[in-house]
Amino acid sequence: MPEEGVPLSPDGSLLTTPEIMRLVRLFVSCGVTKIRLTGGEPTVRKDIVELVQQIGKVPGVEEICITSNGIALHRKLAALHAAGLTSLNLSLDTLVDGKFLLITRRNGLNAVLKSLRTALELGVRKVKLNVVVMKGINEDEVLDFVELARNSEIEVRFIEYMPFDGNKWQLSKMVSYEDILSNIRAYHEVLPVDHSHGDTAKVFQIPGFKGRIGFITSMTSNFCSTCTRLRITSDGNLKVCLFGNDEVSLRDLLRSGTEDAELLKYIGTAVKNKKEKHAGLGELENMPNRPMILIGG
Repeated sequence: MPEEGVPLSPDGSLLTTPEIMRLVRLFVSCGVTKIRLTGGEPTVRKDIVELVQQIGKVPGVEEICITSNGIALHRKLAALHAAGLTSLNLSLDTLVDGKFLLITRRNGLNAVLKSLRTALELGVRKVKLNVVVMKGINEDEVLDFVELARNSEIEVRFIEYMPFDGNKWQLSKMVSYEDILSNIRAYHEVLPVDHSHGDTAKVFQIPGFKGRIGFITSMTSNFCSTCTRLRITSDGNLKVCLFGNDEVSLRDLLRSGTEDAELLKYIGTAVKNKKEKHAGLGELENMPNRPMILIGG
């Protein structure tokens, strides 16, 4: 979230539940099996539990995931799990109260940790922690995060700090995954886990640990050639690359009465125009892009 915040989107500009469900059915009809609800923050949506339940009833959906900041999630997790939630990504960049307040501008560390505990107690199938590592801010906590995977079946994912509008990205703040991994290897044996097609993380196992660690290496080692992800923003724009500025308004197409077959043509054209790889260091930070909160994780 940019320090100055972002303008709130009027309700009328956001996708309605029927529009979301139409797009879900459309994409699933083309072979998509995993649906992730992000945001902003998906738990602020009043019908989030009902939405998960509806998605779970679509034939062909195998995974229903949520990415959340975890602040209010623990109050809805039991209902979400019962509705069919299979996977949870929690965003958490620090385990220190003061730093949490500095990074998020709110006092909610205990609430996020409660959401993590609740997810594990409920037996959510996949639980991941997303940790953006920033030099001079939380790089000294890497080993503390690794310890969370010792006795819990979670995947702690360290994410290279990426530039988005409003986050004041600087190269001097970025910690490469090689440096993070080297730090961990000084204390633990780290074994690579086989990479499945479409995986965005480089995953490793530490012998004796129930959980695993992973790395999202968008800045220093892109995985564009195997990326199978498509994003639809809350206001209905299709992004075929997290760092791409070419967006197609599926919302406007839906509201103009476009038939499913025609919608698929627009989607197909956008996917075919996906670039071989996104820009790298030296270019990416100079390209305009939405703030991450307006894209979704």
